[in-house]
Amino acid sequence: MKTNKQIKNSQEIEQHSEKRLQGRKNGKLTSTAKRILSGQYFENEKSLKAIPFLLYLAFLAFIYISSNYIIEDNTREINRLQKEQRELRFEYITLKSNLMTISRQSKLSKRLEKLGIKENKEPVKTIIIKQKNKN
Repeated sequence: MKTNKQIKNSQEIEQHSEKRLQGRKNGKLTSTAKRILSGQYFENEKSLKAIPFLLYLAFLAFIYISSNYIIEDNTREINRLQKEQRELRFEYITLKSNLMTISRQSKLSKRLEKLGIKENKEPVKTIIIKQKNKN
């Protein structure tokens, strides 16, 4: 069984928690927000002195947001260029491979045969010309 003192303490705790909840509902933050939105905040001199600082904070927020947009655009551009580079590299490799197969001697001889040019079966002869010394 609870004593009178314990009951009194529990009632005080309940009252304190209710006041805390009411304080949160009607706290400084909400009253300040209401004053700012209604325009009452800017009526006194202290508030007017804070305007340059608030403008500075707004300017910093603008720079932060715009730099994020620029970074996102640059990232998208980099990704697009990397994809294009990869595709061009694959195209280069396939074209190089095709050129290697086309330029083989057997493939060349078959293509030239259609034009009427035959492959030379004899080894190449070299002609050496000796010059006389003019002394």
